[in-house]
Amino acid sequence: MLVSKRKRYLSGSDWVINTLDHMMKAVTCSGNMSQIVLLFNSLLDEQDLRNRLNRFVKQFPVLQGNVARDFKFTPYWKIPASMERYITLNVAYVEDVSSLKSLLPMLEKSANSSFRDNNEHIAFHLFSNSERSALALTFDHRIFDARGAESFLNLFQKSLNENSPSGEITFTSSMALTQWMKKFMAGRNVNRRIIALSKSTPKSLPLQGGRDRGFKYRLMTFTDQETYAISDRMYREAGYLMESPFFLSVITQTMHEVFKNKYTAGSSYLIPVTIDLRPGLDPLQEVFFNHVSYLYYQIPVQTAEDLKGLITSFKQQMYDQVKSGYPKDLAEASLLTRIAPLPLLGKLLHIPLKGKMATFAFSHLGKSSYQFTEFMGNDIENIFHMPRVPAPPGLGFFSNYYNNRLNLVISYLDGLLIDEEVSMLETGIRKRLGVSQA
Repeated sequence: MLVSKRKRYLSGSDWVINTLDHMMKAVTCSGNMSQIVLLFNSLLDEQDLRNRLNRFVKQFPVLQGNVARDFKFTPYWKIPASMERYITLNVAYVEDVSSLKSLLPMLEKSANSSFRDNNEHIAFHLFSNSERSALALTFDHRIFDARGAESFLNLFQKSLNENSPSGEITFTSSMALTQWMKKFMAGRNVNRRIIALSKSTPKSLPLQGGRDRGFKYRLMTFTDQETYAISDRMYREAGYLMESPFFLSVITQTMHEVFKNKYTAGSSYLIPVTIDLRPGLDPLQEVFFNHVSYLYYQIPVQTAEDLKGLITSFKQQMYDQVKSGYPKDLAEASLLTRIAPLPLLGKLLHIPLKGKMATFAFSHLGKSSYQFTEFMGNDIENIFHMPRVPAPPGLGFFSNYYNNRLNLVISYLDGLLIDEEVSMLETGIRKRLGVSQA
C-alpha cells in the first residue's frame, strides 16, 4: 500500500471511468462530466462565494491533478504540491431563475461546457437575477462520483462554521498488480455474467453522426405530497426499501412504449445500475475518486409490459448479483484493465455486446449527502443532478431525494430523442408512479 500526498493509484473503477471520459471526448462535445444544481429562494453574493470557494479549495490540490503511469505501468493520479490557480466561477444573468423554462437552457450549457484544460476538474456556475440565484457545480467523474460531489459541497458548508474539516489529505492506495489468482477468480464470475448478457441482443437508440453534440435534460420534480404518494405506491408494489427495482420497472415499461414506435432491433433491455461500495471508514478519504460498481439487469422485450413481473425480475436479479458478490468481483477484476491504454480499453469494452453497451443507464442516489438546508446562509429550495451519460447509450435516468422531495432527471444526447418522445417519457413515468402531470 502507498501512503502519499502526491500520488494516488487509481482503482479499476477509476480506470474504466477514465476510459469512458476518453470515449466521450471522441464522440461528444466534452468528457464524462456531471453537474449538481442548488436552487435558492434568495440572492447569493457573488464576491463572497468566490472568496470562500477559493479559500476552501486551496487545501485540495488533488483537484488539479492528472493521470500518469509509474515504472510498472500502473496509472495514478499525480497531485501537485499546491493549487496553482483560482477555481473557475462563471456568472450569468437569468431573467427568471425560478422558471425552469428560463433556467434549464443555461444549465444545459454549463453541463456541456468543457474544462479549461486537463488539470481542471471542477467549475462553478452562478445564475442570478435581482431576487434569487441558482448554483451549479460541474465536475469531472474522474475526480468525483455523484455522492462524492455532494459530500464535497457538504464539507464546504461545514467549513464555514468550523475550522478546516480536512487539513492535508493523505491518500492510501495500492498498485494491486499482484494476487493474480484472486483477480482471475473474480474475473471468472464477471465473465459468466457478461456471457449470459451477450446471449440476448440489447435494444439501443442509434447514435447520430457528428462529435460536437451536447446533452439535453428533462427535470421532473415532485412535491412533498407526490413524493409521499410515490413512496406509498412503491411500498405496496415492490416492498420496503425496494426503490431501485420499482423505479427501474416504471422507467423500463415507459421506455418500452417509446421503442415500440421506433422499430429498433434487439430482443432485450440492458440497464447498468450503480451501487455504492464505500466502506464508510474515512469520510474524507471517500470524497474523491470513484467508489461505485455496477449491477447489470436484462429484461426480455416481450415481458416489458407487465409491471409486477418487471419488479419481480429486477428484485431477483438484484438478489442474485449481490449474493454472488458480483459488484465486488467486478471491482476486483477491473484492476487488471489498468494495464491497457485508454484507446485500447475503449475498443475492448465494445466487444462483448457488439458496441451496444446498454439501453439506458440508471442511478438512484437516495437521500442527499448534503446535510444542510441552507448554503452560505441562503435557504435551499432543491438539489438535483444533471449527468452526461456515456455514449453509447447516451441516455440515462437519475433520481435523488432532497428535503423529502423526489427528483428524476432524464439525460439524453441531443438528437437521440425528439421533444415529443421525451414528453411521452415524462407522462408515462408520472402515470406509472401514480401522480398527475405537472
